[in-house]
Amino acid sequence: DVQLQASGGGWVQPGGALRLSCAASGFSLDDYAIGWFRQAPGKEREWISCITQSDSNTYYADSVKGRFTISREDAKNTAYLHMNSLKPEDAAVYYCAASPRRDSARNWRRQWWYDYWGQGTLVTVSS
Repeated sequence: DVQLQASGGGWVQPGGALRLSCAASGFSLDDYAIGWFRQAPGKEREWISCITQSDSNTYYADSVKGRFTISREDAKNTAYLHMNSLKPEDAAVYYCAASPRRDSARNWRRQWWYDYWGQGTLVTVSS
């Protein structure tokens, strides 16, 4: 059974930090690029980061660049999103997704590019 399990969300004050995890089961994560998306209430789901397979190139949306870091630990079949300097506007449900594709056309920003999705983990940023 193929699954992605996102976890690590919670409540944090502005300026705080959280680490989200994305654990895969039923397939080997090292063959997949991993993306993180988020969706705030009343807004569309937005792409925020991607890490590719093999060479682990990383990409970030401008809104999180310099504050968030994506990483992967293939030996644990897990990817991470380290979030620092959190702002109230970062509050959302965060989703991880996996894609077997290798793409130079920046399609890793697109939801259709990903085959598997986690269930989402809620991040709340408030004082």
